Amino acid sequence: MTVSTAIARLNAADQDFARHLDHLLSWESVSDDAVNQRVLDIIKAVRERGDAALVEFTQRFDGVDATSIHDLILDRARLELALTRITPVQREALEKAANRVRIYHERQKQDSWQYTEADGTVLGQKVTPLDRAGLYVPGGKASYPSSVLMNAIPAKVAGVAEVVMVVPTPRGEVNELVLAAACIAGVDRVFTIGGAQAVAALAYGTESVPQVDKIVGPGNIYVATAKRHVFGQVGIDMIAGPSEILVVCDGQTDPDWIAMDLFSQAEHDEDAQAILVSPDAEFLDRVAASIDKLLPTMERAEIIEKSINGRGALIQVRDMQQAIEVANRIAPEHLELSVADPQAWLPQIRHAGAIFMGRHTSEALGDYCAGPNHVLPTSGTARFSSPLGVYDFQKRSSIIFCSEQGASELGHTASVLARGESLTAHARSAEYRILNEKGN
Repeated sequence: MTVSTAIARLNAADQDFARHLDHLLSWESVSDDAVNQRVLDIIKAVRERGDAALVEFTQRFDGVDATSIHDLILDRARLELALTRITPVQREALEKAANRVRIYHERQKQDSWQYTEADGTVLGQKVTPLDRAGLYVPGGKASYPSSVLMNAIPAKVAGVAEVVMVVPTPRGEVNELVLAAACIAGVDRVFTIGGAQAVAALAYGTESVPQVDKIVGPGNIYVATAKRHVFGQVGIDMIAGPSEILVVCDGQTDPDWIAMDLFSQAEHDEDAQAILVSPDAEFLDRVAASIDKLLPTMERAEIIEKSINGRGALIQVRDMQQAIEVANRIAPEHLELSVADPQAWLPQIRHAGAIFMGRHTSEALGDYCAGPNHVLPTSGTARFSSPLGVYDFQKRSSIIFCSEQGASELGHTASVLARGESLTAHARSAEYRILNEKGN
């Protein structure tokens, strides 16, 4: 196998740098008309025929010989069996990672609060977990037990009573690591279904699959399209694009380390994006040499090659200040600050899904076991989005209790504003509670 790279080289000093960068970053997760219509048809069938449609689609798309929905349900005992089928080393790694993820996310848990004003009016916020969450997990060879931990554990920490997992098993291929992760993370029910039909089942419910309040987890274009269509019926986490890494380096890190950090995201798929930004032109050359040297040693070399050649880049900047400016413009999913004093630059980072500080903090640690969530905003959405967390599985209700005096005082203000909007019933409703001069 012959692989070679021709990674793009950009210079922030060039007059057309902004145009080239925008072109490099552009990515559209667009469902064509055929995919969109197929997904709509699947959703309609699941809504109308429930379990029967799920069995039919699973037979057709996954090649699973199922005769009823009961063939597509895994009970808790089956998840516990998976724990005995993986190696002791794998189990220890899963449990250690799960513990770290749980400890981190416990710090995110929000509590209800109230405060009382001088006249006795009480205002506050009641925080309540979702009743039920649905977790979509890719199946077959593209299986990610780490994603099970990252999606299920925050839900459980939030207090979600039931986490329902759907995972396809193409041609009956079951991934024991995924099931073991589900057991450790506290998943309550598992259905071996996938695709748009699984999303539809979670969103609308069937005779056997319970309706959930929110669907989280990654999937292919059919899953992403289905999530778009059911949003509003249920909540969703996000529509994720290809994985991304941006490394900002001062030129003093081992170039082999940086090359492998870039590979760590490029190996996900051909559309993944790996970018290095540095003020040191010679260092960029050394990293390019490391890429060429190390690429032939990689198991997924062809995927990495296509990713690096298609969407990767080495960007030269004037100085570290400009490197940070470029990073904020890109708003990457993963940002490595591979510099001598990352803490000094942290206050200037405004847009990033996760920030990896220092030369020794590889992005891969965050993917598996550091603790913070690896479900992150992509495609520049870190400008307005956050990592998945406990807060995604909690909802907030406002609390308003007015004392007699408080209702009277607020009534005057509400009356003026309501009449200004020509909403007389609003005004009179507030006015009924206004005390007269005698206090009655």
